[in-house]
Amino acid sequence: MAKRFDIIALGRACIDLNAVEYNRPMEETITFKKYVGGSPANIAIGSARLGAKVGFIGKISNDQHGRFIENFMADVGIDTSQMIVDQHEHKSGLAFTEIKSPEECSILMYRDQVADLYLKPEEVDEQYLKQTDLLLISGTALAQSPSREAVLKAISYARKNQIKVAFELDYRPYTWQTPEEVSIYYSIIAEHADIVIGTRDEYDEMEGKSGGTNQETTNYLFQHRPELIVIKHGVKGSYAYTKDGAIYQAGSYKTKVLKTFGAGDSYAAAFLYALSNGKDIETALKYGSASAAIVVSKHSSSEAMPTVQEIEQLIAAQS
Repeated sequence: MAKRFDIIALGRACIDLNAVEYNRPMEETITFKKYVGGSPANIAIGSARLGAKVGFIGKISNDQHGRFIENFMADVGIDTSQMIVDQHEHKSGLAFTEIKSPEECSILMYRDQVADLYLKPEEVDEQYLKQTDLLLISGTALAQSPSREAVLKAISYARKNQIKVAFELDYRPYTWQTPEEVSIYYSIIAEHADIVIGTRDEYDEMEGKSGGTNQETTNYLFQHRPELIVIKHGVKGSYAYTKDGAIYQAGSYKTKVLKTFGAGDSYAAAFLYALSNGKDIETALKYGSASAAIVVSKHSSSEAMPTVQEIEQLIAAQS
C-alpha cells in the first residue's frame, strides 16, 4: 500500500539568525537575517524541496517565532499537523551565526528551556507514523527528557510497523551534560537504527574516543541493527558501508564557500531522497555531496536547499 509520506522527521525546529555582515566577528555584527533552522527541520525542508512528501513531528513555541516556523514549513509543502504548540511558555531555540571567513564560522546557540526538548512520548502518534516508510531522528532530540523518551517511543512504533529509521547524529554540545551521556544515548539509538549518518568527529563522540577509524565504527555498529552507515570526512568526501561488506565513496564538489553550516542537513536530505527514489548508494553519496556544496555557497541553510535539477547539474558539471 502506498504511504502518504516518503519521510517523517522528528525533533528540533528553531530559528537561525545568520549574520548579514561577513568577515567580522559576532561582537561587531549588527544585522542578522532570520530563517527556520534545526537539523531535522532543515532535512525535512530539503526533502520537500527535492519533491518528497514530508511530515514532521515536533514541538514549537506558542509565539511569533513558533508561528514563523510552522508557516514556513507548511509553505514548502511539509505536513505540520503534528507540530505541537507548547503551552508552558517554552521558547524557540535561537542560533546566531558568525561568518568571519569561509573557513572560520561559528554558531552561538540558545537552547535552555526550548520548546522542542519538551515533546512528550504521548504526543507521538503511532497512526501518523504508520503513514511513512522512513522515520528520521536527529541527535539533539536525545539531549534531554522528555524529548529523548519521545524519540524512543517513535522508534518503538517504527519497529512495530516495519518502518525504517535513519539516525542523523547532529552532535551539538549545547544542553548535553557530559560526554558519557552523549555516548550512552547516541549508541542506544544508533544500534537500533537502519541507517546512520554522521561526520567522523560525530562518530568519535558517540564512541567516546578521539581518532577513531571507520573500520572500528562499522565493526561495532554492524553487530547491531544498522544496514547502512555513512561517514563524512568534509572536503575529503564521504563513505558508505553496508552490512554485506560493500564500501562506496564519493568526493566533494568544488564551490565558492560562503559558510560551513547547513552542509550536513542538506547532505542527509539529498542522500535519503536519492535512496528512496531507487538510486544506487554511490549515486546517493554524490547527491548528498553536491547538495552540501550548494548550501555552503549560500547565506541560509533552509532557504538554500537545492532542487534535483540543481544537484544533477552540479554533478554533471564536475563529473
